[in-house]
Amino acid sequence: MRRCSLALALSLLLPVTAFAQAQPRAQPAPAATSARATVTLTTAPADWRVLDGQKVRIAAPLTLAGTDGLSRFGELTVAFDGRLWQPSEVALPGTEAHAKVIADNQRRRLLLDDGSSARDPGPVAYLPAGADLRTGTVLRNVEGIVRVDDKGVARLQVTTPLKLPAPARPAVPKVAGSLQVAAFNLENFFNGDGQGGGFPTLRGARTPAEHQAQKTKLVTTINALGADVAALMELENDGYGPQSAIAQLVDALNADRGAKGDWRFVDASKGPGENPIRVGIIYRASKVTPVGAPAVLETAPFGPHSRVPLAQAFRAGKGAPFVVVANHFKSKGCSEATGADADQKDGQACWNATRVTSAKLLDQWLATDPTGAGTSDAVLLGDFNAYAMEAPIRTLHDAGWQDAFAVAKIQQPYSYVYNGMTGRLDHALLSPGMAKRLRGAAEWHINADEADDVGYRDRNEAGPWRSSDHDPLLLGFDR
Repeated sequence: MRRCSLALALSLLLPVTAFAQAQPRAQPAPAATSARATVTLTTAPADWRVLDGQKVRIAAPLTLAGTDGLSRFGELTVAFDGRLWQPSEVALPGTEAHAKVIADNQRRRLLLDDGSSARDPGPVAYLPAGADLRTGTVLRNVEGIVRVDDKGVARLQVTTPLKLPAPARPAVPKVAGSLQVAAFNLENFFNGDGQGGGFPTLRGARTPAEHQAQKTKLVTTINALGADVAALMELENDGYGPQSAIAQLVDALNADRGAKGDWRFVDASKGPGENPIRVGIIYRASKVTPVGAPAVLETAPFGPHSRVPLAQAFRAGKGAPFVVVANHFKSKGCSEATGADADQKDGQACWNATRVTSAKLLDQWLATDPTGAGTSDAVLLGDFNAYAMEAPIRTLHDAGWQDAFAVAKIQQPYSYVYNGMTGRLDHALLSPGMAKRLRGAAEWHINADEADDVGYRDRNEAGPWRSSDHDPLLLGFDR
């Protein structure tokens, strides 16, 4: 076996279609020659270990799946045959289908590497300076040397600079309906002491200049959406006075709109909750009118873990009242997670039991008409920190809440990219009455697909790009 040619070994271990030009069996190339030759791949090999140390050219298109490791390790995640999806976004955790998605992701996944072990390497040689990298971009004719580590993870040390197409950035979405409702995770909008000081903040901007850049991006995003009501997540929890984060964000939104600036915020008097970040609701006074007072749910696990939800009823003109609920469930991080909240190794990560309890309490609370508006028409919006097929979202579906994107027949919606995989943590769930009023749904993919360095902390590229790490969503309803 030691004298077998590399081509013969490959033909035994890889699908025949993996090579653009298979070597004839009758006249195998000498081992020394084939080791120096470039192998051309047209599909993902069955076992990358056979190619360890070999130079390859990938003739198949590769989809950029994630940029998480670029700044720290000089790595990009790419995939054969399209995006990599979070398994629990598309399959029920713990099922055979879920296991198949994991296996398929592993088969299709590849890391592009700069060949260096240095951390925070700075400019990466295989990328042009100032490259705009968007998840979903298709790369062609990628060349490099295969390296497989002791865990079987395949990397391609890129030897030829990548040729990047111009980024295909999306226009502002337009949805039908006379009433427009949005949701947006702001990724830690903190404003220091509200007077230009108090930086660095606990989260978010580190300097006054960064804060201004962050605010500009958020204002550009929110005003472009054209919503009448917007549920917001990750606002600094610092009251509702003129120097609070929500008040100054609304001031900036109105200043940007000039004479048309009619944004207002829902004042819950305190909180909601005592977490450093909170949810909020803003609305345009010329489009909708609040009905009654805001309501909050502070029953545990809301408060100590999941952020306290905020509900407010509105009426648009002479239309029927409806309730908007802003939500932000406990994140998947495992700090202090024990018992049922520890990682159960089922693909739903830590604190899943708390998120399920939060979902049940939320549904029970809304059944009591907490806003006193006398309507069951409601929309649950926000960052539920659960992918579409995970237990918290299924709990709400089982209680009758409908996925707005399923109702609108939107294929493969997503709002978040993590570890090279695409999915949704941000959801819009509708009561039956609100589902009948739905006329359209869209996500604006300005953030999840963009690399970190486009945001306000780094290059701060002009426009809404990477204004957050989550994409905003927009819904259209009949009044």
